[in-house]
Amino acid sequence: MTSEQNKNFDLSASFKAYDVRGIVGESITAEIVEAVGAAFIDVLGLEGETVLVGGDMRPSSPEFSQAFANGAARRGANVQLLDLISTDELYYACGALNAAGATFTASHNPAEYNGIKMAKAGAQPISSESGLKEIQVLAEQYLNEGSIPAAAVRGQIGVRDVLRDYSEYLRQLVDLSGSRPLKIVVDAGNGMAGLTTPAVLGNKLLPALPFEIIPLYFELDGSFPNHPANPLEPENLRDLQAAVIKHGADIGLAFDGDADRCFVIDEKGEPVSPSAITGMVARREIARAQASGEETPVIIHNLLTSKAVPELVAKDGGRAVRTRVGHSFIKAVMAEEGAVFGGEHSAHFYFRDFWNADTGMLAAMHVLAALGEQDGPLSELGRQYEPYVSSGEINSEIDDKAGAVERVRLDFQNDDVEIDHMDGSTFSAKDGSWWFNLRPSNTEPFLRLNAEAKDLPTMEKIRDRVLALVRA
Repeated sequence: MTSEQNKNFDLSASFKAYDVRGIVGESITAEIVEAVGAAFIDVLGLEGETVLVGGDMRPSSPEFSQAFANGAARRGANVQLLDLISTDELYYACGALNAAGATFTASHNPAEYNGIKMAKAGAQPISSESGLKEIQVLAEQYLNEGSIPAAAVRGQIGVRDVLRDYSEYLRQLVDLSGSRPLKIVVDAGNGMAGLTTPAVLGNKLLPALPFEIIPLYFELDGSFPNHPANPLEPENLRDLQAAVIKHGADIGLAFDGDADRCFVIDEKGEPVSPSAITGMVARREIARAQASGEETPVIIHNLLTSKAVPELVAKDGGRAVRTRVGHSFIKAVMAEEGAVFGGEHSAHFYFRDFWNADTGMLAAMHVLAALGEQDGPLSELGRQYEPYVSSGEINSEIDDKAGAVERVRLDFQNDDVEIDHMDGSTFSAKDGSWWFNLRPSNTEPFLRLNAEAKDLPTMEKIRDRVLALVRA
């Protein structure tokens, strides 16, 4: 680091609730990253310990990985550089090696962004409530003082590849060798799934599975030349949907930039909702846990997933636990409850066997196993898990979000409804025919609506009534 007079670093713009994200060259630079690496060691007490550092395919990731490693080594930690990794590869490494780590990624954000996701040993999440705030404060102090103090013994920096170990571990969790042959289109969006898919599902490192994989955008390119690596936006799924139809594929998989989320397309080119995937994987994980002697396996779902999920869990002999939205909440409740699996409406899927961390690849493998062990198409299989009709998430730009919610409450007060405030406001018809949730965004001027009903006319009627009130 260079010493300059009168620097006043404020990292609050890039330090979020769960990670660090900023624009390269502005709110995230090599100098800032080096200070964060040093603060990471000090706050977590890692002097003399091994820490793991990797990054995605963004052009700045190698430089940032090295800068973080330099800061960490200066404070006395031994660093293993993991090179190119998906975010769930970091979680695997932190769990399997019982070491803290960091990876450089901005997930699905545009090309000009980069960021840092950090984890404690055992892949425990780091958030603003569990060390991230302290890391920010100490990094700012080092930057404003113009230097990072040297530890008594500088740490060593080495290199380690975990891709094979990660791939072997996932294959142990879900045995796909007995599947019927499947034709799979995978859209990696020029992100990290372009590296992990051939390793896990292909024959690049391990024996071939009975799959024909048709690759879309496997070239690692952090400028995202084909489409943004955000499958949550429907327009980013169009190439995958067209390719599934063109090739007569059984299934399509779309990963986000750092490959920790996975979206599924059926053989007709139609999306299978993350709620349906949650139900499908939950059924498999409940059966597996029961087979090993667990009486009532716990499944976590956030309050925006379909009510089909808790219904299915109860029917299969599990216990469903409803949580707020957000991975730090899910991971905390997973740990508290000893849950076997957790799913979110945003296609984050969490596994006890994966240190309660989220992994898109493991969720995809469960779906492939469910599809491959029966003869029907995915559209039929998925329909079992989607008995209700959902609106998807609809954003309204509102200045007075509280006032808009109050208008809705007053309008619905004479209906036979229950309201809870676990995360925003959830209105549920007492006869079970519909529910909707209104959540204010913490970071944007949006009020978010999610609605679900027993049939399309009911869902549309509720959706339109709420939107008219919100946008009045």
